[in-house]
Amino acid sequence: MQNVIETIQPYVSTIATAAIGVLTTIILAGLNTVKVKVNTWLEARTTAAQREVIHKIAGEGFAFAQTAFKEAGGERKLQEALQYTTLRLAEQGITVSVVELQAAIEKAYLEYKAKTKAVLATEAQPNEEAAQTAAKEAVSGLAAKLNDFLAQATAEVANTVPAQVQSEPGPISAPLEAVQMLATTE
Repeated sequence: MQNVIETIQPYVSTIATAAIGVLTTIILAGLNTVKVKVNTWLEARTTAAQREVIHKIAGEGFAFAQTAFKEAGGERKLQEALQYTTLRLAEQGITVSVVELQAAIEKAYLEYKAKTKAVLATEAQPNEEAAQTAAKEAVSGLAAKLNDFLAQATAEVANTVPAQVQSEPGPISAPLEAVQMLATTE
């Protein structure tokens, strides 16, 4: 049973990884669709100047909630951002529904997520040239260590092997008694 599990485990891991990747792609596509719909809906309801102000203040509200309430959950952060944005827009004389404000804050959140993902992706990808240089240095270092090891090993062998070397093997002499015993036993 254990062998079956060990045999199947790499396949299950590969399938699970692929499924997670597909699911993430679908979720991101859905979020992008929602973002486009929110922008279209906002554009239909407000003027360009009001939209700029709404998005700017919604971004401020999101940033405020993200930094001031680090330990709080997402729903609490959203409520704090909505409260901040509502007060700031009221000061500007702009009245917007809660749904519009929530959509603008969600848009700011999605933009933040996209930026942080892009930064993490570029940091995670190593510079190809630097990687090649590091690999060459590692191979050179390994080759140098191998040469040192071989030189040390051959020096030790040279010190332990006697200097006399026969050019042709000679006959092996056996005691006469051993040969006679073999002849008599047969």
